[in-house]
Amino acid sequence: MARKRLAVQFGQGTSIRSRDYTQAAARAIRDALWHNSLNVADAFGFPREAMQIDVELGVPCPEAVDCAALLPIFPYGQATIRVSRGGLEVAKPDGSSSSVMVNAALVVYFDMEQAHD
Repeated sequence: MARKRLAVQFGQGTSIRSRDYTQAAARAIRDALWHNSLNVADAFGFPREAMQIDVELGVPCPEAVDCAALLPIFPYGQATIRVSRGGLEVAKPDGSSSSVMVNAALVVYFDMEQAHD
């Protein structure tokens, strides 16, 4: 079987007041998931659980994200999460805190047989 990329989904999430990087990451993942409806599993006759999802998160403080807390967001499939430096952190005017923005890219794969000519 060959792993084939079938879809890419993008999302953005924020934590306006609490600087909660995991919460902002969760919102970015949900944004990507809930703006799309993938019927790829059904179209190819695969169970949805066979879906492989590579998640890339761009976060201002990658070490502050609890990846294990994000996995239950996925209704099916096998997700792997990679966090790298990215997103935005915008300081509040009084300098007391900042708002956090996280970007997410979800790449969906299935193991599929190669077509032979």
